[in-house]
Amino acid sequence: MRRHILASTSVIALILGSSHAFAGMDEAKAFLDAEIKDLSTLDRAGQEAEMQWFIDAAKPFAGMDIKVVSETITTHEYESKVLAPAFTAITGIKITHDLIGEGDVIEKLQTQMQSKENIYDAYVNDSDLIGTHWRYQQARSLTDWMANEGKDVTNPGLDLADFIGTSFTTAPDGKLYQLPDQQFANLYWFRYDWFNDEKNKADFKAKYGYDLGVPVNWSAYEDIAEFFTGREIDGKKVYGHMDYGKKDPSLGWRFTDAWLSMAGNGDKGIPNGKPVDEWGIKVDENSRPVGSCVARGGDTNGPASVYSIEKYLQWLKAYAPAAAQGMTFSESGPVPSQGEVAQQMFTYTAFTADFVKPGLPVVNEDGTPKWRFAPSPHGVYWKDGMKLGYQDVGSWTILKSTPDDRAKAAWLYAQFVTSKTVDVKKSHVGLTLIRESSIQHKSFTERAPKLGGLIEFYRSPARVQWSPTGTNIPDYPKLAQLWWQAIGDASSGAKTAQEAMDSLCAEQEKVLERLERAGVQGDIGPKLAEEHDLAYWNADAVKKGNLAPQLKIEPEKDKPITINYDELVKSWQK
Repeated sequence: MRRHILASTSVIALILGSSHAFAGMDEAKAFLDAEIKDLSTLDRAGQEAEMQWFIDAAKPFAGMDIKVVSETITTHEYESKVLAPAFTAITGIKITHDLIGEGDVIEKLQTQMQSKENIYDAYVNDSDLIGTHWRYQQARSLTDWMANEGKDVTNPGLDLADFIGTSFTTAPDGKLYQLPDQQFANLYWFRYDWFNDEKNKADFKAKYGYDLGVPVNWSAYEDIAEFFTGREIDGKKVYGHMDYGKKDPSLGWRFTDAWLSMAGNGDKGIPNGKPVDEWGIKVDENSRPVGSCVARGGDTNGPASVYSIEKYLQWLKAYAPAAAQGMTFSESGPVPSQGEVAQQMFTYTAFTADFVKPGLPVVNEDGTPKWRFAPSPHGVYWKDGMKLGYQDVGSWTILKSTPDDRAKAAWLYAQFVTSKTVDVKKSHVGLTLIRESSIQHKSFTERAPKLGGLIEFYRSPARVQWSPTGTNIPDYPKLAQLWWQAIGDASSGAKTAQEAMDSLCAEQEKVLERLERAGVQGDIGPKLAEEHDLAYWNADAVKKGNLAPQLKIEPEKDKPITINYDELVKSWQK
């Protein structure tokens, strides 16, 4: 993929040059010829019309130097190295698109929010910060911006309804605060070839009494993990599970990225549980956070959450390679592609390209994968109507501290890199799909067999159950950093799962309490509830038609259920 990016860059440099003096339709046509061709949902006339709009809208800002920033992933590398130079050549606005670590993006964003000094003119930051942006009121409401100051620089062909992630970037006030730029889900991954092997199927059926297939629940996942661990396939002992356990910041997002909701933590609700979300944080009728611990009606340390940690620990120790317990996210990521893992509960689809490289043990000679993505199985506390997994949505955010003229120029760039003209091509490079029209494009129908179910998932009705962190979180940077330390204690054995989650919810409530005392978020900031026991809050939830916090289920194991993958895909198509 990197080779492709560099090749594209050299082509654009040769054809377009970088002189502001010649910005215009000739440069746009050269870009469309060299880079886009028919990889667009717009025909050539539509592409040229959209480019003409950008050329005209950009004229008042020609010659400006605009700085934007995002984390370093393939999609943003393509934007920085290919689309930014093209935008500069076409519009005359010089764009510097910096690529830095995800944590560094948040640090720069926080610094600008606190100092009000304009560090960057726009940020691509996760929609996980939607609750933060809404409550601090430091980010521009794009709804208001597009109707007022930014109206003259808002593309009439933007088509917000075509974006599949805007529900994640909309606050409780009904306004859009961020524009999705790239998104990817966290799905179940499995060896399709091993699951369809006749001996494996017969042996599994003989041992467990039901068919080997995609696990619908954690009970089936556990049986499959046990079945494959230690089994010899192609002369190698294989494993039934893969994960990571090192006490490291990456352990935090392993859990904040919806692990608890997969177990059944929180309430029903799409895109997030209400009034209790998947972090276990509860809000009142005005979306004010009232608690994290069960004692205040939250669910961070409730039975469903504790069960989720206990299962994580049990599977890591029993069914994953021994080295996994000392691995970080980045170290564990490539392991399934090495050919010795049967399934993985938690796989980011952003790494699809790395799993389909020719020559890998998990790729057939014809380039089709030996594996597939499928919906994640759910835990024993999960109920229909709850979210089932995480979806990362990196989104354009413009702070109020950015001067209007700079904000307008940056907004033009944000719309350019998400435009219908370029989105299909960008989506093929990074496989981080944001537009319904791109997902349905014929080029993805053609490529789908080599992407292991990614396109089938994004075309399915199931995808709505995968969502980012929601609006219950009043300060994502402050709260998210607490998770890896607490769960790291459970992973290392220093604390039990219950002790770790008790500690985590208490630390989260300290942050909520500080925010309440400071009053910095006004009447939409935290207002902590009175303390009562689990039975009280469960009864209160049931009376109001809610779930969380649920009482402990005994035993915490339900009847295992599997489904045939091919039948599942057919049901989506119907």
